[in-house]
Amino acid sequence: MARFLFAATPAAGHVTPALPLVRALIDAGHEVRFTTGREFERAVTRAGAAFTPVPAEVDWSGLTPDERWPERAALTGLRKLQWDIANYFVAPIATHVRHLQGMLAEEPADVLVADPPFGAATALRELGGPPVVHYGISPLGLPSRDLPPFGLGLAPMGGPLGRLRDRALAALVRRTVFAPSVAQVDAQRVALGLPPAGRTALEGDHDVALFLQLSTPGFEYPRTDLPDHVHFVGHPAALPPSTPFAPPSWWPEVTAGDRRVVVVSQGTIATDPAELLRPALSGLAGDGDLLVVAVTGGADPAVLGPLPGNARAASFIPFSELFPHASVVVTNGGYGTIQLALAHGLPMVVAGRTEDKPETTARVAWSGVGVNLRTQTPAASRIRDGVRRVLANPSYAARARELRDELSDGSTPERRAVALMERVLVSSR
Repeated sequence: MARFLFAATPAAGHVTPALPLVRALIDAGHEVRFTTGREFERAVTRAGAAFTPVPAEVDWSGLTPDERWPERAALTGLRKLQWDIANYFVAPIATHVRHLQGMLAEEPADVLVADPPFGAATALRELGGPPVVHYGISPLGLPSRDLPPFGLGLAPMGGPLGRLRDRALAALVRRTVFAPSVAQVDAQRVALGLPPAGRTALEGDHDVALFLQLSTPGFEYPRTDLPDHVHFVGHPAALPPSTPFAPPSWWPEVTAGDRRVVVVSQGTIATDPAELLRPALSGLAGDGDLLVVAVTGGADPAVLGPLPGNARAASFIPFSELFPHASVVVTNGGYGTIQLALAHGLPMVVAGRTEDKPETTARVAWSGVGVNLRTQTPAASRIRDGVRRVLANPSYAARARELRDELSDGSTPERRAVALMERVLVSSR
C-alpha cells in the first residue's frame, strides 16, 4: 500500500476529473487524501478519500470568479486573462505550499497528484516534497518546437515556414501575454525561500514524474518532442451520482430511438443561456426529426424561456445516461464534456472562446470529430448549419468512434493511470 495526496485548484473542472483516479487507487489498495475547496468535500469522500479543506483565504469554491472578485467583471480580453493568471493561479502558491507542508508533517505521502495549474505541487517538490504526478484537465499545453504557443487556438502549420511562425509567436506571447507572470511566480518562490526561476506561469512542468493526459493521442496535435513522462490514458468514466438517476417524465422520448437526439450543454462556468443554449434551441426549432435536450448545468430550466416543441430541458442529467442515446453534442468547448462525448464516440458542434476553449475547439476541428464555430456567441443559424453538417456527413461520427476505440487494449483509463502511478512509486524508492 502507498499513500497518495491529491491537491486540486478549487473548481469543478479541476477536481472532478481526479475523482475516478482516486476511486481506482483506493480499489487497488492504496490510501488517498485529498485537499481542495470545501464545496467538494462530499464528492471527495464519496470517492473514498480523506478530505482536508484548503485554507479559507484561497478557497473560492462555490463562487464564480466574478462573484469572488467583483473587479474582474469589468475586465475583458488580455487584461482578464492576465488578471486570472495572477490571482487565480499564481497568488495562492505560497499559501498552498505551506498548507501541504503542514499536511505532510502530520502524515507523509509517497506521491503528490495535482492538476497542472496547481503551481504549489512543483514548488513543494523543489523544497523536498514527494514526486509529482499531473493529470491533464485541458488540451496538452506543454511547449513544443512543432506547435504554435498554447492559448491562441492555432492548428500546427508544419514545415520550415510553420516553425518560423511558431517561434516568432512564442517569443511574442511570452513577452506580452505571460511576461507579468514571471515576476509574480518569482515573488511566490522568494516567499518560500526558493530562488527566482524566470519562468512564466505556464512553464511549470519542471520536475514532474508523470503527466497523465486524460484523452487519446488522436485528439492531440502530433509532436516529435513529446516528453517521456507524458502518457495518454483516455478519459475516465465519471463516478455514479450520489443519488440514483431519476429520469424526467419525457425520458421515454430520448430512449425511443425514433428521433436523433441533440444534446446542448454549456457546462457549469460560462452559463449565460444567451450564449449557446437559447440560440441552439432557436436554431434547431421546428425540425421534427430532432429531439433537442438542453442541460443548463444547474440553473432552473425556466431561464431558457418557452421551449420549442422538439426540445426538452433539465438542470442536470448524467451524461453517462444521456450520451448513449445522442447523435451529436453541441457544447461551448469544456474539455471534460468533449472528452466524455469522445468516450461515447459522439461528434460535436463547438462554440467557445474563453479560458482554454480556443485550444479545445481548435482540436475538435483538426481531429475531424466536429465543427468549430469559432465564436463564443454563435447565431442560431450557424448552430443549425453546424448540426446539419455533422449529421449529414458520417465522417465526423466515424472519426469520433475511432478516437473512442484508439486505446482499446482491454484496460480502462483508470487502470492505466493506476499502473503508471505505481511505476512512479517504484522508481522513487
